[in-house]
Amino acid sequence: MRKFFLAGVIALGAVIALSVVLLRPLPGPASQADAATVDPILFVHGYLDPGIMLDTMRSRFEADGWPSDRLYEMNYNTLQSNKTTANLIKDIVSEIRSKTGAAKVDIITHSMGGLSSRYYLKNLGGTSYVDDWVSLGGPNHGTTTALLCLLLGPSCWEMLPGSSFLKQLNSGDETPGAVNYGTWWSPCDEFINPDESVVLQGATNTKTACIGHLTLTQDTTVYTQVREFVR
Repeated sequence: MRKFFLAGVIALGAVIALSVVLLRPLPGPASQADAATVDPILFVHGYLDPGIMLDTMRSRFEADGWPSDRLYEMNYNTLQSNKTTANLIKDIVSEIRSKTGAAKVDIITHSMGGLSSRYYLKNLGGTSYVDDWVSLGGPNHGTTTALLCLLLGPSCWEMLPGSSFLKQLNSGDETPGAVNYGTWWSPCDEFINPDESVVLQGATNTKTACIGHLTLTQDTTVYTQVREFVR
């Protein structure tokens, strides 16, 4: 199962390769939360995801009182280098801060979204503008299943264990700055191999129940823990 996880989603590659950055506040009714005290949240999806896997979590935040104009998502070409995506994140965080007047934002990521956002934090000055950072099933130290997508572009090469990208990203301090880092990893993740690749030194690392890679974004317990982590 682990080795064939990507096979079912490779067909999405051609469509997602044409994706452009999409930044928008989420629709919805006015909420009860005090916008002056809630950090805006940027959701960064993972590889070959058309930007839907974090929708459930995002909607739960809004239902729990986060103002809709403090919740943002980005869509991007997941086949490009994570370094390129990191520069997009830098621009988007700047835009969010300008729109909301917030000093810092929270970033919640799924899967490969953790790598580009970590690059932003470590190499592009992001630690000055991010309060809480969350990785759900991120291949922070690589995943062998990336061997199945090597023909699709640089972001896949960068996910290989021992890649030059990951060596640089993980050199020295894995969790730099005053950012509150948190990871969630499943012992039954069919995409991240080894499962413990998600864990970062200096982060709050949470082992979940035996749930799948995509279920990390849907699970009620994981959501509740993440919500309290960024509150």
